[in-house]
Amino acid sequence: MSALVTGDAVVLGLQSARLPSRALALVIDLVVVWTAYLLVSIGLAVATASLDEAAGTAGGIASFLLVLVGAPIAVETLSHGRSLGKLACGLRVVRDDGGPIRFRHALVRGAMGVVEILMSFGVIACIASLVSARGRRIGDVFAGTLVVRERMPAERAMVVPPPPPWLVGRFTELDLSGVPDDLWLAIRQYLTRMRQLDPAVNWSMAQRLAGDLAACTGAPAPERVPAAAYLAAVVNERQARDARKAFGAAAGVGGGSQGRVVPGVAVTGDVALGRVTPGAIGPGGAVPSGVALDVADPQVAPVRDGAPGAGTPPATGFAPPA
Repeated sequence: MSALVTGDAVVLGLQSARLPSRALALVIDLVVVWTAYLLVSIGLAVATASLDEAAGTAGGIASFLLVLVGAPIAVETLSHGRSLGKLACGLRVVRDDGGPIRFRHALVRGAMGVVEILMSFGVIACIASLVSARGRRIGDVFAGTLVVRERMPAERAMVVPPPPPWLVGRFTELDLSGVPDDLWLAIRQYLTRMRQLDPAVNWSMAQRLAGDLAACTGAPAPERVPAAAYLAAVVNERQARDARKAFGAAAGVGGGSQGRVVPGVAVTGDVALGRVTPGAIGPGGAVPSGVALDVADPQVAPVRDGAPGAGTPPATGFAPPA
């Protein structure tokens, strides 16, 4: 693991890519690049067949620089460190501080790659990667970059903790359209790691993120509500909206008092809140009109009927998958 410290004094653990995965990604990239180079060379040879030898030599040098050197630099710059081989192997090039690379980083890596990969057939890059504690080649050392594993095993994935039950459904009217994706990512990363932070750093980060979120939504954070709980409740509300868009109104699945939807049970007519009995479920799993459902029952959840006058609140909680 590579320990990186951000400006908020938060230690990030990035797993450096080792030689086997980097070699596989490099082989994929070289196959694609050399195939493109051969096709371009054949096309130039046909196009410059009527010209003199100097023109053919200039075309060969230009194709070498553009395809074998310029193309990888452009791809890494535009994709922020993800070439085709790295994308296939779940790798990514990042800066030493964990941020995305820029053109100058890709340029240094590409220029050094001509010597340690193309001219030495990858021998220099392999030796440097084996010697380095973080598996870096010479181009990474000069560019200040690091190749890390972007895809981690599922069992290592950290889940956003659910909000307190008394906050579930409180932000149904909040406008979340103005919140940028990078802020959502920062909030999710904080919520998954907040139990690992120092209490002072935890409090300051929660306050800052809550302030940024309130500024984007245009509504102030509620008073006497902890900033971390406020962030978790808003993230929960966004997940609930995404679930309703993907699976319909019945996808509001939550924890605590929200319960869960009974598989195979359809609700018909205006249904009040109460308790459903086993004998009330009709043929085909349908609940007849007037039968009550109990939100305290862990087997059922409140469902909002589309008919006017139903009067039952929508299910707003959504527990993220473990």
